[in-house]
Amino acid sequence: MTRRTALALFASTLTRAADRLPANKNVKWALGSNLWNSFPPVPFTDIFDVMKDTGFIGVRVTQFPAILKKYDITAEQMKKEADKRGLSIITISFNGPTHDAAQRETVFANARTAMNFLKTFDAKLLVVFPPNRSNLTEAGFKTMCQTFNQLGELAGEMGFRAGLHNHMGEMVQTQEELDRCMALTDPKLFWFSPDTAHLHLAGCDAAKNLEKYKSRLMMMDYKDAKIDPAAKFVDTIYDLGDGDIDFPACHRVLKSMNYKGWICVDLDIARKGPRASYERCGAYVVSKLEPIYV
Repeated sequence: MTRRTALALFASTLTRAADRLPANKNVKWALGSNLWNSFPPVPFTDIFDVMKDTGFIGVRVTQFPAILKKYDITAEQMKKEADKRGLSIITISFNGPTHDAAQRETVFANARTAMNFLKTFDAKLLVVFPPNRSNLTEAGFKTMCQTFNQLGELAGEMGFRAGLHNHMGEMVQTQEELDRCMALTDPKLFWFSPDTAHLHLAGCDAAKNLEKYKSRLMMMDYKDAKIDPAAKFVDTIYDLGDGDIDFPACHRVLKSMNYKGWICVDLDIARKGPRASYERCGAYVVSKLEPIYV
């Protein structure tokens, strides 16, 4: 093979790879930084490089504010490196003792800190996780929902939307709990940021819930899963297309509502490493989902 032939082959390979990147038009694709906690420490810029190379142009930051110390990076440095690559910080994973009325002021203070951090990146979304399921009581659930409404009001005052992220092992896990939380929160104040894997593993139909609450969709996680009662949670999570969730059905819901916003592919495991998993997920997005809605 001549040098010219080799260069031509290399160029065509790069073109084919670029063709497989998500288009990021109506739907914009993000990933979660939490995956990297399962691997040896790297500079935060390595996460950005994987994002740029695989077409996932946004990131949900986890373990804020500790993550800044972990990666020895400031918000300003993070923004500079993201801007260089055309990437966005879109939200954080926010949680707190929302079930405990005595701790509301602490929750609100932490939420203000989180949203002021996100303002650095012109982000407008606050994804809110419920408390641990060990705190689940009738009174605690009602208090949590009241606090969610107040968080939503605070977020609105700061130019944000706040929304529920359902989760296994937390106080909004089952279909009944999800429906009740949606009923006890004000749709004008508190939105919905569902996770398809956690819906599926709790016995809920992901696409039906997107349809049911599409008027409140703020953003969402597309995460694939297979139910296996004998497996650890992390071993039930898969790259997009390798599990049992009907993402084409989910995407048809998004098309029906002309959705414009973020989807986070927040993997909990990458069996061959983050880059390989996000290349695989990106290829699934392009081949199976973008023909439905891009």
